[in-house]
Amino acid sequence: MLRTYICFDLETTGLSVEQDEIIEVGAVKVVEGRLTEQFTCFVNIHKPLTPFISELTGISDEMLQREGYEKQPVIEEFIKFCEGYDLIGHNLMFDYKFMKTNATSYQLPFEKKGIDTLDLARKFLPELPNKKLGTLCEYYQYRNDKAHRAVYDARATAYCYEQMVKQFGNIDPKQFEATPLFYRPKKSEPMTAKQKRYLNDLLKYHKIENKTNIEQLSKSEASKLIDSIILKHGMMRRFE
Repeated sequence: MLRTYICFDLETTGLSVEQDEIIEVGAVKVVEGRLTEQFTCFVNIHKPLTPFISELTGISDEMLQREGYEKQPVIEEFIKFCEGYDLIGHNLMFDYKFMKTNATSYQLPFEKKGIDTLDLARKFLPELPNKKLGTLCEYYQYRNDKAHRAVYDARATAYCYEQMVKQFGNIDPKQFEATPLFYRPKKSEPMTAKQKRYLNDLLKYHKIENKTNIEQLSKSEASKLIDSIILKHGMMRRFE
């Protein structure tokens, strides 16, 4: 029965692994059922959030710009935090796909085993009106005042998992054993020479300090970065 693990949650700009981006990573480390450490970090995506995402999460553009880090070091530090531990999450594969895709883009391994509390709720609590994390929290009388913020949802998920272990662990212990998580991200195309040239020109033209490792950008990532710079600073004006 899994009692030592990382429980994690992500906040993203949307549901598409290919098109949307991670804006917050939150995780707690649990050892023998006891929370021992946490990981929480914003990711500065260098473009505005939609009003829907800001309202849902309570995360603003200012928060990401002021407190956020570049994506690559966040992914690297999170993978180190998870080293040697299985994963738990609510709708785990959603978050795992995002993290695995981003890890792969930086040539970082992220092969994991895990348990999904959503699957456990479906199996053991069919009487609940739905299996959302908020409904589980209500059932187990856990107050999550900051729902849709990554580390708070990770804490809530870990609490609900521990309650399910107590309630159902002896009934069907195999359900509380981690199983391999399988996901193969789509192979990303490298940035084109034309994109690289244009991006460098754009940065110089607008006198933008570059904190991103341009050499490691994929074609899709380069396109997103170019769009975000143009949206914020405008296009280059060329004079004959």
